[in-house]
Amino acid sequence: MASSAAGTAAGAAIANAVKASGAIIRVEPADFQTLVEKNEKPLVVVSRSTLFVTSYSYLTAYRGLIFFTRSRTPLMFKSAAEIVTAKRIWIPT
Repeated sequence: MASSAAGTAAGAAIANAVKASGAIIRVEPADFQTLVEKNEKPLVVVSRSTLFVTSYSYLTAYRGLIFFTRSRTPLMFKSAAEIVTAKRIWIPT
């Protein structure tokens, strides 16, 4: 019975995290770059991770939605892009 309550509590916590963060849309790196290029003054948040292999996580907003991608190589953006480096990007699953 306690296991069921813990599962329910975990489910509620995940639902609340999704509500707080809104919808995050995962796209391929090439599609992410296309979205950034469409923005007049894009803001891109990037985080580098080296747990087992080096990977780069990226977030940006486009038309009120948040887009996320992960790449093993750094992505290149136009010079108008403002890049913010974060220690870590956490995306609810």
